[in-house]
Amino acid sequence: MNKYFRHTPAFILLFLAQKPAYGALLFKRLDEEMPFNLIDTPALYRALNGLEKEGAIEAYWDTSEPGPAKKWYRITLKGMERLSELKQDIEKKKARPGFFFLETYEKLQI
Repeated sequence: MNKYFRHTPAFILLFLAQKPAYGALLFKRLDEEMPFNLIDTPALYRALNGLEKEGAIEAYWDTSEPGPAKKWYRITLKGMERLSELKQDIEKKKARPGFFFLETYEKLQI
């Protein structure tokens, strides 16, 4: 998997933990809230499909508005557990020397 898409499931679960959303809405949030977002729509939908298959999210169709039905997603209990695991993974990665380097560099008076 492309390194830029490695944490796509984490962000999807984070957003869905806040409120249900459909694919285009999730993509918009990723684009607006993530600096240097390199996640494209195919990567987003691959991640959604994977999360749905593992039971971390569930999908439902909304036909209440005019136009095509929208496939909405919501996080499940298993998804909340997965989100916690992903948080721990990100914390471990943040503790690596690269982050120490960046934090130390920022403190320099250059």
